[in-house]
Amino acid sequence: MLITTSFRANEQTIETAKALAEDLHGEYVERRKQSVKQLALKRGDVLVVGKERFEWYQPNGEKFFFHPSSAMFRVKRLLREEKDPLIEAAQLKPGDSFLDCTLGLGSDAMTASFAVGRKGKIVGIEKNPITALLVREGLNTWETGIEEADEAMKRISVISGDSIEQLKKYPDGSFDVVYFDPMFEETIQESTSIAPLRHAAEHDFDHEAAVLEALRVARKRVVLKDHWKSTRFKADSYQFQVIKRKTAQFHYGYIEKEKSPY
Repeated sequence: MLITTSFRANEQTIETAKALAEDLHGEYVERRKQSVKQLALKRGDVLVVGKERFEWYQPNGEKFFFHPSSAMFRVKRLLREEKDPLIEAAQLKPGDSFLDCTLGLGSDAMTASFAVGRKGKIVGIEKNPITALLVREGLNTWETGIEEADEAMKRISVISGDSIEQLKKYPDGSFDVVYFDPMFEETIQESTSIAPLRHAAEHDFDHEAAVLEALRVARKRVVLKDHWKSTRFKADSYQFQVIKRKTAQFHYGYIEKEKSPY
């Protein structure tokens, strides 16, 4: 990956880009008057470090940058004391802890963070290091204009790594809820903010192994969001209770830890 800066970058931005190139084992190049397209011809992926945000240009022409996306609509609904399907499926309460094993853009983690409040704990695991970097930076710097949403974003801890390997590091009962939102087996109409993540997403995810590990780590529930046709809700080793949503293309399923043999 090439790491460069926006045009007319200051010294601090240049130093940030150089540090990221070292951390990500990439190559820093001076921007000068080169377009991103010209830089992409050399390497493919290009990370552009700007004063206000980072932008990831992918070989397929997609551009990815952090944005709170649908989380803002969901937080506003919760502020109006309306229901959110994830919060209902997870039965999250103030003070709960929530481990998001498939962080992505962080929309679910942001919504969960708002629900559990200041005394809660939210950790998100993202395998792709570039996605993790952009989301971590965005969560700490983005300003929504809604104080409660900004605070919820800053409370999320982002881990870059493999979710199964990270789960193995946690003792039994480390989180109240462990959550998965894997790349759907069935293709659905995606938002413009989610589409670029398909290129970076993990497609060979051992979901059954992950769920079994999650059942050890969870105190209350393991929750899965997936396409309504998904085969992941039922396996030889476990079965989710599915909350069917007539007008939605995806459902939530949960395993109640107290009723689970694990």
